Amino acid sequence: MSPMTTNAPTGPLTVGFDLDLTLLDTRPGIRAAFVAFSERYGVEVDADLVVTRLGPPLEQEMAHWVPAEHVAEMTARYRALYPLHAIAPTVPMPGARDALDAVREAGGRTVVVTAKNGADAERHFAHLGIAPDAVVGRLFAEAKAEALRAHGATVYVGDHVGDVRGAKAADALSVAVATGPCAPGELREAGADVVLDDLTDFRAWWETYRSPAAS
Repeated sequence: MSPMTTNAPTGPLTVGFDLDLTLLDTRPGIRAAFVAFSERYGVEVDADLVVTRLGPPLEQEMAHWVPAEHVAEMTARYRALYPLHAIAPTVPMPGARDALDAVREAGGRTVVVTAKNGADAERHFAHLGIAPDAVVGRLFAEAKAEALRAHGATVYVGDHVGDVRGAKAADALSVAVATGPCAPGELREAGADVVLDDLTDFRAWWETYRSPAAS
């Protein structure tokens, strides 16, 4: 992991987290949903390729597979299939539950800010018995700053360079995990303050970040 570069503020902390490939491994579910979508509507989609580049809004992915004038319609059709196929196969990423617990044990709050629509994000968490303090959907990259500022998040954890940009736009510490489509070097180049292998490293970093000796 890269060294901590910013001291922790005093008082209760709010930590933001991304969803796809940060907290939850949605790849099996998204693949299943796209396979069902292809079979239902006859749209040829390489579902295996789709799950290698999760992060941006669904509309951007759909634009690779259908003409521009059909993106909105086909996105809506995909979203109607999503709860039927994507919720059950999704599992937490390694260390995800412990990372949320670590924040709460320190008296902090957790807010999930994701490009995924809020309703499906809530479905995932309800199915897995995970309860962040707040969930905000349909925000990507710099647009995430709006929700991070509104919830007072001073740290944002994500796996994509868009998450790094969102943290920076919110003047939050960017903690990146190398569990998504972006390599550690790419995350650092984008401006991540901290790069962890995965969330199993979060608690140790968090405890160091919060310790008086780090101030």
